[in-house]
Amino acid sequence: MSTTGRDTTTAPGGGGSGSEARWFGHPRGLSTLFFTELWERFSYYGMRAFLVLFMTAPVAAGGLGFPVARAGVIYGMYTAMVYMLSVPGGWIADRFLGQQRAVLFGGIGIMCGHICLAIPAGPTFYLGLMLVALGTGLLKPNISTIVGQLYGKEDGRRESGFSIFYMGINIGAFVAPLVCGAYLAESESFRRVIGSMGIHPEAAWHFAFAAAAVGMFFGLLQYWKGRRFLGNAGQHPTPAKDAAEAGRNRKILAAVLTVFLLLPGIISVMAATGAITLTPEIVGKTFDYVLPLTALVVFGLLFAKGVQNADEKRRLLTIFVLFIAASVFWGCFEQAGSTLTLFARDHTNRVFAGKSFGASTFQSFNAIFVVALAPVFAWWWLRLAKQKREPATPTKFGFGMFFVGLGFLIMVPAAKMVMGGSLVGPHWLTMLYLIHTVGEMCLSPVGLAAMTRLAPVRWGGLVLGIWFLAASMGNFMAGRAVSLTESMRKDSFFLLMTLVPMGIAVGLWLLSKPIQRMLARNDVPAKAGH
Repeated sequence: MSTTGRDTTTAPGGGGSGSEARWFGHPRGLSTLFFTELWERFSYYGMRAFLVLFMTAPVAAGGLGFPVARAGVIYGMYTAMVYMLSVPGGWIADRFLGQQRAVLFGGIGIMCGHICLAIPAGPTFYLGLMLVALGTGLLKPNISTIVGQLYGKEDGRRESGFSIFYMGINIGAFVAPLVCGAYLAESESFRRVIGSMGIHPEAAWHFAFAAAAVGMFFGLLQYWKGRRFLGNAGQHPTPAKDAAEAGRNRKILAAVLTVFLLLPGIISVMAATGAITLTPEIVGKTFDYVLPLTALVVFGLLFAKGVQNADEKRRLLTIFVLFIAASVFWGCFEQAGSTLTLFARDHTNRVFAGKSFGASTFQSFNAIFVVALAPVFAWWWLRLAKQKREPATPTKFGFGMFFVGLGFLIMVPAAKMVMGGSLVGPHWLTMLYLIHTVGEMCLSPVGLAAMTRLAPVRWGGLVLGIWFLAASMGNFMAGRAVSLTESMRKDSFFLLMTLVPMGIAVGLWLLSKPIQRMLARNDVPAKAGH
């Protein structure tokens, strides 16, 4: 992998890295995408911070009164769909919308979804989750694709740029749980405020959902004003080679819209009329098969129909290896919103300086650690690259897997204390989130940069969708893990979450050299599609 030197040629999609306006040494368009993603992540993590708490809160307290296992299934399905929809979202942008318009339409869908969640009515809860998932599926892969298109293929600033972009994500993710979760949703002080205004205190949850909608509105506003700095990056879809391909694309689009829009509506009507029995548990069992099958179908079609030469086949094989590792990583890491939030609520002493704080506060820790560490990692990778000592991408992934396992390992003694009937101090989860953040910085921005470099231009958005499909599988596993905490000893659960990622880390390190040889060969642009 080459990250040294500067490429002053025009990047795919028209970004360019030569004489364009600069923002901290990077293309000016990076600032537009930085702040758009900051506000989008504010809306997403603000709602995610208290979603499980809202679902499991008693009805008398304004919640939905769901059992823990059911809440875990819904959480897992929702977060999985958020990322799984990135696959069709990336493909639609590649073939029909272009990435810039996809980001705009996606942001509008997200804002409408949070508005639905802010309405205290049962049916609007599921509608809101669906709209947020659909909108994120359009926005999430395509905004990252545009970031990649701001740089030339051999521009040494690419991974540094993604690290900066990642810092913007985490500024929003840091503020959101404190504002939406800890204050609006959980704090007694805000409930007293709205109570003094004649509003039922139990409505505090819905004020928190509304704050997420406002955050997405700010993101849309600044994106619209700053689009001119993006130039041609992500502006136009890839044209079809001929009329036959254009026709096939339209048929695929019709099928996608049917599956993700019409089919859920039909199933909902049948469930409402009693024609079929539909529960979150039944749907969750379906997802156990749908997600792996989706991944196999996507990769199978790309291997069979998508690649045009041996070089592209090697790229896709490399992407597949990274995909497997990333899926397991996110399955461990994303328990922040499920098992770890419940551990914070039920087993952690949440008092600091004589004042109690909400369980969702812990979800800000990872984000602030990223904000602090992202510049360090961006500088460190560039420094090692200049010295020609930068670790290979698989090696970095291995470190990411190792640290996510290490974070759970330190929770084993905390679990033993909990099993003895004690609450544990907040420093246990704080250490976990710090160690997980180190692992995240070794894997996530590195993975984003690798996907944009390995993907041929004609399906760049689709490959970013595949990257987020790994996050989809991981998020669903994170939701499913809630049921494991009820059937396993807590220390055994944390030990299992240690051994699985650490075992994969060892495998990646052992395979690093052969994988890196494929990456090095893939650095040579393929003639087709470029």
